Amino acid sequence: MENNLTILIALALFLIITFLYWKLTKKYAEKLYGKEMWKQWSSRTFYWTSAVMMSGGITLLVILLIK
Repeated sequence: MENNLTILIALALFLIITFLYWKLTKKYAEKLYGKEMWKQWSSRTFYWTSAVMMSGGITLLVILLIK
């Protein structure tokens, strides 16, 4: 039961951090790539890869600090 709660908290934390990262950096990324480049999947894939990596790292750090 304790493991399930830990996983649920980590997943919720990951989703919240990913949402905040997206809200804070989406307009900057669009401006950086330009409207035409942003419409291509390669630019968005790179953006979301970095978003997932950053969110995962921040989540890991928060979990380690909490424990």
